[in-house]
Amino acid sequence: MDLVHRHRLQLLGLLLSVIGWILTGTCNYLPDWKNLGLDLNELELWTMGLWQTCVVQDVGGTECKDFDSFLALPIEFRISRILVSTSNGLGLLSLVISSLGLDCLKIEDTEQKLKKQLLLLGGILMWISGVLVLVPVSWVAYTIIQEFWDEVIPEIVPRWEIGDALFSGWFGGFFIILGGSLLLLTIFLSSDHQLPEQYTMADMQDNCQQAEIG
Repeated sequence: MDLVHRHRLQLLGLLLSVIGWILTGTCNYLPDWKNLGLDLNELELWTMGLWQTCVVQDVGGTECKDFDSFLALPIEFRISRILVSTSNGLGLLSLVISSLGLDCLKIEDTEQKLKKQLLLLGGILMWISGVLVLVPVSWVAYTIIQEFWDEVIPEIVPRWEIGDALFSGWFGGFFIILGGSLLLLTIFLSSDHQLPEQYTMADMQDNCQQAEIG
């Protein structure tokens, strides 16, 4: 792959990953994983996130309250809080590692092989980070949809609906995985990508045998 094109792909991959990391961080702290509108009071909207629940009023603004206990949360929210927070930490770590492996970053005594290893590690961590946010977001969305269409619950009972934070998590996870894939692509399609040492030695032995026969 041409050096200029590889640089552009690396920067594009890093940019997508940064955007994805910001979106997943927003998903983590945005108190709108699911929302509930009451027919009796259309001026209020109840929202619930991983860390707090809020009441949004057309007149009077928004009032939020942190959850008193982690154990009081539904099981899907407890696991989601752990997984999404872990995803944010791994995402930040992957961005730092990948940045050190960019070709455009010149560091003294840094070999090209080391940069490839940093990019490889960063890309893998980005994939893990993306999956860690996509799984809980999809799980919570599935639970909301399942409860919304549950025929056992009387129709008069208000139903929770999908909030904006879930869409932020979906887009963020997708961007992180896409960015990590582009970084990995620049490694495996680079023109100076070398085969493992054992294959190189085998090729040398074959060439020596052919030379002796000739």
